[in-house]
Amino acid sequence: MLILQRKAGESLLIGEEIEISVLSVEAGRVRLAIEAPKSVPILRSELKNAAATNREAADEEASPLALLEMLRGAAGDVETPGEKK
Repeated sequence: MLILQRKAGESLLIGEEIEISVLSVEAGRVRLAIEAPKSVPILRSELKNAAATNREAADEEASPLALLEMLRGAAGDVETPGEKK
């Protein structure tokens, strides 16, 4: 990991096509401007982590009966097919 110090108005280059400029530093927050080719994805790390969590949750399999039991707990009494109350 490379650690740099930059002031407002200064920038750094990554390769020949990506430039990151510090726009301002105020109240513990840094505003950055990023110039990069459209083919380079730029994503905040918390969004990447949320997407990974969603993918993991979608990959987990649950049986239809387990899902029905979960629905029963959330919605009170849910009638199963063929079941009479």
